[in-house]
Amino acid sequence: MRGMHPSPGIIQQRVNGATSIAAACAAVLVFAAVALRVSAQPRYLETATPSPMAALVQARRNVESFFEQSTNVVCTESITQIVLGKNNKPIYREESANYYQLRAHTENGSLKLDESRDPRKAGFHDPWRTLMVTNGFASMLLIVHPTYETSYTFEPAGDEMIDGVNLAKFHYQSVPGGTSPAALRLRGKSYPIPLSGILWIDPASGTIAKLTAAVDSSLQDLGLEGMRSEIHYAAVQFHNPEETYWMPVSAVIDVETPRQHWRNVHRFTEYKRFLATMQIELGRKP
Repeated sequence: MRGMHPSPGIIQQRVNGATSIAAACAAVLVFAAVALRVSAQPRYLETATPSPMAALVQARRNVESFFEQSTNVVCTESITQIVLGKNNKPIYREESANYYQLRAHTENGSLKLDESRDPRKAGFHDPWRTLMVTNGFASMLLIVHPTYETSYTFEPAGDEMIDGVNLAKFHYQSVPGGTSPAALRLRGKSYPIPLSGILWIDPASGTIAKLTAAVDSSLQDLGLEGMRSEIHYAAVQFHNPEETYWMPVSAVIDVETPRQHWRNVHRFTEYKRFLATMQIELGRKP
């Protein structure tokens, strides 16, 4: 696989086959392979009605575990790049597929993310079309990571039933001056993107079932009129040994400028887990 070193949540605009603008937006945010491991519930969650804030605390732990274990998982990433016209109707699209892996490691006390993509299916490309290239969006979960705990505020927003499960909703908002996992990179300069959105968390396990993120109007002077992403997660079962991970299954990223409107759809399937083994033999001379 070819290693990539993206800034968290990268969106790039491709013109005539070349990269013209690179914008880091948490939408892709995400969903690069996001694997939240379902772990045993702590004692404070073993109650009949766990509090919403207890669910958020457990979600932080799950996200931290995900970044520790992400190197053990690969998947197939199918991407549809869409150009939208009037009334948000698609006027052009391209499709491709990759083998995808997210690697996380700590460097000088900071969490670093590397992506690896190996083309599986290269679709037709019109060199005269301007398309948006989205990657790095798995970093969107950094919003919930303990590292960014002081950069966002979270407020309970009631409950919502999704697929038969009652989920706790949280509105989150970036704190002025706080650190953002997303940035707009334009003409060689990076501009932190203030993100806000909603989390849907299963209060019984602390797993994140859905996440949305959006950018307010503060970046209009840089040419970004709107950015919205929506990521869905679901349980994936592995065998030998039996384990359940909570992983992204889809991500939709919508970006609009005064002249263009793009929508990229990422789907994640065929998850595979790799287990590292070590064999030590004693009593043998080299």
